[in-house]
Amino acid sequence: MSCSINTRPPLWAYRGTRTLFFVVSRGPFSGEHQQPHFPGLTRGLVAVLLYWDGKRCIANSLRTLIQSRKGKTFTLDLSPEVESMTTKFTDDLMDSGLTQKILTLVSQIDVNNEFDKLQKERGLGNEKHRKEVSDLIKESRQSLAESLFSWACQTPLNKDDTLLLIGYLEKISVEADGTLDSVNLYLLMALLYCFDVGFLEQGTEDRDELMQQTPLLTERQYVAAIHQRLQDSQPWKLSGLQATVRLAWALALRGVSQLTEVTALAEFTEADEILAEMAIGGNTFLFLTDAVVGADIFSQEEFFIRRIHTLVTDFLTRMPMKVKQLRNRAEEDARLIHMSLQMGNEPPTSLRRDLEHVLLLIGELYRKDPFHLELALEFWCPTEPLHNTNLMGSYLGVAHQRPPQRQVLLSKFVRQMSDLLPPTMYIPYLKMLQGLASGPQCAHYCFSFLKANGSSHAENLQAGSPVSWDHFFHSLMLYHEHLRRDIPSTDLIHQRHPPLRGITQREMDGLVAFLQVTTTVIEWSESARLALCEHAQWTPVIVMLGLLQCSIPPVLKAELLKTLTAFGKSPEIAASLWQSLEHTQILQTVRPTGQRQAAGIEVELNEIESRAEEYPLTRAFCTLIGTLVESYFPANLGAGLRVPGFEPYLQFLRDTVFLRFRTRAYRRPAEKWEVAEAVLDVFYKLLRDYEPQPEDFVEQYVEMQGEEKAAYKPPGFSLMHHLLNESPMLELCLSLLEEGVIQLDTYAPFPGKKHLEKAVSCCFMLLNLTLQKENLFMDLLRESHLSLIVTPLEQLLQGINPRSKKADHVVNIARYLYHGTSNPELAFESAKILCSISSNANIQAKIVGDFTQDSKVSQKLMAGFVECLDSEDSEEVANPLEEIEEETKRSTVHHETKIHILNLLITSLEMKQPNLALYLLGFELKKPVSTTNLQDSGVLGFPRTCLHSILDILKKGTDGRTGPVAVVESPHLAELCYQVIYQLCACADTSGPTMRYLRTSQDFLVTQLHHLPFSVKGKSKAIQKVLYADAESGMEDDNRNVNAFLHFDTSSKVRRKILSILDSINFTQEIPEPLQLDFFDRISIEQVITNCEHKDRNSQTVCNVKLLRRVLVAEINSLQGLAAIGQRPLLLEEINTILQYAVERNNMFQCLHAKRHVLDSWRQLVEVILTACPQDLIPAEQRQLIIRDLLQDLHDKILDDEATKDLMAVVAGAVFTLTVHLSHCIRTEQKQPMSALGANTSQYVLLLDGSFTAPPGTDTLSAGFASIGDSSLHMILRKLLEFILKTGGGLQRVRTHLYGALLYYLQIAQRPDEPDTLEAANKTMWERLTAPEDVFSKLQRDNLAIFETYGAALMEVICRDSCDGREIGRMLALALLDRIVCVDKQQRWLLYLCNSGYLQALVDSLVQEDVILQNLLNPQPPLLKALLIYESKMAFLTRVAKSQPGALELLRAGVLLRLAQCQILQFLIAHSDTIHAILRTKEGSLGSLQELALLTGIISKAALPEVISDLASALNEGPMIELHGHVGRLQRLCLSLLNRFGGSDKLRQLTLQDDGSHVDGVSKKDDMELAMQQPQTSLFPSWRLPSLGIVLSLLKQCSSDFFTYYDIHRQSVSKLQNVEQLPPDEIKELCQSETPVGVDKISTTQKYLLARRRLVKLINSRAKLLSICCYIIETCLFILWRHLEYYLLQCTPSDSQDTLFSSRRFQGKF
Repeated sequence: MSCSINTRPPLWAYRGTRTLFFVVSRGPFSGEHQQPHFPGLTRGLVAVLLYWDGKRCIANSLRTLIQSRKGKTFTLDLSPEVESMTTKFTDDLMDSGLTQKILTLVSQIDVNNEFDKLQKERGLGNEKHRKEVSDLIKESRQSLAESLFSWACQTPLNKDDTLLLIGYLEKISVEADGTLDSVNLYLLMALLYCFDVGFLEQGTEDRDELMQQTPLLTERQYVAAIHQRLQDSQPWKLSGLQATVRLAWALALRGVSQLTEVTALAEFTEADEILAEMAIGGNTFLFLTDAVVGADIFSQEEFFIRRIHTLVTDFLTRMPMKVKQLRNRAEEDARLIHMSLQMGNEPPTSLRRDLEHVLLLIGELYRKDPFHLELALEFWCPTEPLHNTNLMGSYLGVAHQRPPQRQVLLSKFVRQMSDLLPPTMYIPYLKMLQGLASGPQCAHYCFSFLKANGSSHAENLQAGSPVSWDHFFHSLMLYHEHLRRDIPSTDLIHQRHPPLRGITQREMDGLVAFLQVTTTVIEWSESARLALCEHAQWTPVIVMLGLLQCSIPPVLKAELLKTLTAFGKSPEIAASLWQSLEHTQILQTVRPTGQRQAAGIEVELNEIESRAEEYPLTRAFCTLIGTLVESYFPANLGAGLRVPGFEPYLQFLRDTVFLRFRTRAYRRPAEKWEVAEAVLDVFYKLLRDYEPQPEDFVEQYVEMQGEEKAAYKPPGFSLMHHLLNESPMLELCLSLLEEGVIQLDTYAPFPGKKHLEKAVSCCFMLLNLTLQKENLFMDLLRESHLSLIVTPLEQLLQGINPRSKKADHVVNIARYLYHGTSNPELAFESAKILCSISSNANIQAKIVGDFTQDSKVSQKLMAGFVECLDSEDSEEVANPLEEIEEETKRSTVHHETKIHILNLLITSLEMKQPNLALYLLGFELKKPVSTTNLQDSGVLGFPRTCLHSILDILKKGTDGRTGPVAVVESPHLAELCYQVIYQLCACADTSGPTMRYLRTSQDFLVTQLHHLPFSVKGKSKAIQKVLYADAESGMEDDNRNVNAFLHFDTSSKVRRKILSILDSINFTQEIPEPLQLDFFDRISIEQVITNCEHKDRNSQTVCNVKLLRRVLVAEINSLQGLAAIGQRPLLLEEINTILQYAVERNNMFQCLHAKRHVLDSWRQLVEVILTACPQDLIPAEQRQLIIRDLLQDLHDKILDDEATKDLMAVVAGAVFTLTVHLSHCIRTEQKQPMSALGANTSQYVLLLDGSFTAPPGTDTLSAGFASIGDSSLHMILRKLLEFILKTGGGLQRVRTHLYGALLYYLQIAQRPDEPDTLEAANKTMWERLTAPEDVFSKLQRDNLAIFETYGAALMEVICRDSCDGREIGRMLALALLDRIVCVDKQQRWLLYLCNSGYLQALVDSLVQEDVILQNLLNPQPPLLKALLIYESKMAFLTRVAKSQPGALELLRAGVLLRLAQCQILQFLIAHSDTIHAILRTKEGSLGSLQELALLTGIISKAALPEVISDLASALNEGPMIELHGHVGRLQRLCLSLLNRFGGSDKLRQLTLQDDGSHVDGVSKKDDMELAMQQPQTSLFPSWRLPSLGIVLSLLKQCSSDFFTYYDIHRQSVSKLQNVEQLPPDEIKELCQSETPVGVDKISTTQKYLLARRRLVKLINSRAKLLSICCYIIETCLFILWRHLEYYLLQCTPSDSQDTLFSSRRFQGKF
């Protein structure tokens, strides 16, 4: 690098044709590549920007290198190696003539010359392009000048370079405003730092080394050359600049002469007085004041301020005789002026004003202190130590330590100047005091100084110094008394030409100067403010308000109001100031009876200020009201004098000031926008502090002088009313927004630009506040009876603009985004408004139409959004309470603008199409969205959109190891970016184009996945949601994501990425420490914090910290008395403690919210991977191992003692999901061929215990859960039970998930469906008893043993949940008890249920639910929760009743008594119409048949003859006849079903069924056949059959069906045993029965698995049909046998001639 720069000049060193060559030849290629980033510009214009941007970057790089040098002034805290390397490198640059090159370039580069060259070659575009090129050129020059300045700060220039710099400064000139431009100012400061030897007084360790590097101390030739050059009599172009350099050199020589180490320069150091005199004669102090300190950039550079501070203080301390000479000269001049005035002559014009210039320079130098340096502390030296060491001077550290000599001299200068101060020096001295009082400590010292300067006795005021509080406030009182006597009546107070009685212009100037000193002191020091206000003799507030009523110039009144504004910063003063304003009627709110004309400030504005075209009084009054509103707002302002309220002030500000400010004339154009800024700031504060209340919408009246008058509304109410209507105020605000953006589009400076921007910002903030409060305001208005009409602001913004005759208000607001780089605050407010109104779905399409109506406007708006998102100067603030620097604040504004734009996109994507998000993200609006073909910016003319910006934000840093930079530096921004992409991927219309673009052009998902998990806790949820959407859209298309997630390197033990993501989530959460308060009540503060909570965009409850601060400060402001005033600092400190607690509380809630979301996203991702991935992608063994690892890690994290309970719900849901997949995987995914098993061996037994071995020639398949083993299953069960116990008595919702997971886990031990081969009956009883225990029984036994280890605690939790709590929890707890009781052979759980009373409680609850169940029979029943709980309860009781001990316990509990109260027969009779309708139905659907089967089963059990007989014996004759009638109808209907489900009717219904439809793997025809057989099994227990023919027919039909079913069953068993030998078509047909779609894509192994599953279902279906047929045949034979028995043994025929045995006809039939 060093060689290349030394051998050839850099690119920017070539001029003229070199520039054009680059632009013409190389520029277009780069311009074409970067053109999408600059919409609206040709590639040539872009090349011009890139050319100058390259120069700027090189200049900035040079500056950064030089700043990293090791030197005497500052350090960048770099490592010594880096400092050494950069120092050596930059030394080489300097040796190659860097100074000359920089000065040459600075001289040659000129904006006007460059523009002329570019204009000739058409290299300049629109206004923005010109502004950007101009800024780049200026920044390049300034960076070069800064490089030389940075060098001089660290290391002085050598002789030749210093002479070159002096030669350059000889030729420069000032700007039009009399100041030096930034480049020349940097170069002047570079020369001044070359002459600086003050660093030697610091006594640092490297002092000797620095002395050797300073040529001023070591090189005689250097001193001689510079001395000769500066003593040269040839004038410079700027004599003041020459004088400044001479002064700096004189002070440097004086400093060198005081060094004992330097003795060889005596001949030069003796000339310092001469040079100083020459400098003073050249008006150096005036030049420093006007050209240097007055420059805008001066206060922006800390080292400028420090150097001029050193220069001034060195002059005052090192040349005291010269200062004394200036003082003597000033006193002599003052006498001459006094004599001339006494003689009536004009003062001589040749008098010098050097001392005045010194004082004014000091005042201007320290008046602004942007870096809070308080360098002016060196001028204050207290005469005695203070109790508060924080208020000491620069010698702080020890309270009684002697101050430095330098500070003593400077303090002496301030004190001595006030003694016998010449009249001509009075105002300059006060200006100096104003500057020296800037700062909290300086203000305190100034207050003490002015207090000590006064006389100690009030009667001896004339003996005191004129520079004192006593003298000033005594003079004010005298002026007040004198002017008040000259006022004959109130009508003449504010006349058009007020007489200036007894006050001259010079006196007025002195008053203004002292008022400014007072304002500065009390602005910075609250203690001084309170002390002055409470002084019994001075009474400054009363005197100033009295003077405001007198006839004095508006300028003086404005200064008085500014001073009162400073007093009003203290709430205790503001409260009394409000009342004083009312009594003095500065703004006339009450007109006395008989007064002919108005008075007060309104007349001043309309008559005096408007005529003079200057408005200082109006601006000061607006500032005063704004400060008072912010400090203390009285509830009953003006009570007793008029109708209380703020309305008169608001009307004046709105109607008189704001609505008319554009029509008034202004002598100074900038003042127009100053007035707008001042009044709009008041409106903003009023509306900010307003919260709509119900009482605001009720008409209230107050009694005034015996009559009732309507009370005024709060000012915020009035502002809301005006802003929610097409009022002149809203129209003017919108017009200001339009005018502001028109002015900004010119990219040209104009008077008052900063004030216009501030006024526009206030308009934006007013609209934002209105949008925030309008919903509550309108809701309260609707609930009230107030006759007001308002319109939502978002609808008003859609109105017609009177100026353009178009509905372009929203467009004008959005145009500010185009100025996001130069005006970030306005872009932020614009984005905030757009984000607010975008939540209204009704105006989305309208806004899109407005944005796209004009192609140029559309392109500009798109560029504005993109430019804001592309801004790299963005920084996220961690703690909103911390004070941030201006530069950081600007970065924060850029960041918040991005946040609002992203929220706008997220909100709009949820709206119907077309919406703003689709437009900003580059999707088609005139065609279907799904047809969009997203491209990289510039490809096929595709513009750069917000999508490209978002992807660039997330891609930055992915090339390295750290991952996306935004995730670490701006996690909230990154989260929203991911959320936008997720919504695009999840939406059906945008998913296709987005996923296609991300995969093909960006490879986004893989690059992002590579860096998961992110290091920021809780912030990876959004990218997981994107991956989740990717998985849903077809994960089989790209298995890189899944492989990356589930990869497990067993050799290196690298954890799967999905587990690493889980590891990145911290399950612990720090909780803020409880508040420890001394003044506020902790419980009350907690309630206030709760009241300030609201829901954010993520529906997360957070505390509004700003609102909380306003509430607490208002509480302090309401306190009165001296005790409250004295404790105010302590109260404010405690408020900061409360606010910090609220911030920490918000952080805790947000962190928990983020953790919950990232866990839920992680769960969704896991679920999609386990569900959507093809079987070949994740083998069964790996699937089980993955689930085991995930469950183990989840349990370990949540069961940790420090884990927070807030994450239990999400973890429980994840555990449930994983357990479901584990159970499904073990039970159904891995089943082995039946041919490998013995005839009497269950394949599942061998799969579970791992003993199955595949025969030769077959594929080896992993077996069941042998991959993880029993021990892993036991571990999972233990963790589940521990999780349940950890939830304690609460968190039943969490246990609901865990109960579901536990049920799925217990299903693993249940014997799955096996093919019923009908061979079980062949086993003998001995074989059944001596059979070994199968693995399912063993697993059940082990599970039960694990349950028992947790004892009664686990039983108590489950049993309690079964009786009480949420419905779903009770149902799952009952199902869990059902399953446990089923496998609990030792009846321990049943015993606990009985002993603890839970079984009795369940039985007793049956009666309580009887009424609820009866209500479900209404035509419009309530929710079916009660029925579902009843079913679960009855299922559990049925399970208990199946065992003998359980049945006995149920009898003891009185279950039959409780069930008897339900009376099922009453149900049947009472609902006979419904029963008859079901029995008569002709519908042949599967559901109706199943319903019919259940109903006939109930009837067959309930309508037994003995039950009817018992009921008949208990009834009277009438009810008994009715009962027999109901039973007879049911009997006839049931018997009619035999004809329907037998013979031809049955065949006809079967032929109507399509065998292509399937339910749970079994054909609908098979289900129908089974359903039609079931009702027949319930009909035979009836009695009094009319005919035996149907019985014979059923017997014959079922016998035939039995053999048909048996043949089909035997064939299916044979197919199951030889699946591999079946034809492919038959295999395919079987698979389609299980999976109708996608059979051709699955593997052969999976086809065999599906075929076996189908055959097992067919076998079991036919086995069940065979069982039903057997039952029907047996029942038919039993009925025939009973009839034969009756006819043969008991029946006596009435006709003996034709008996059963003698009738041949009957025998033949039989």
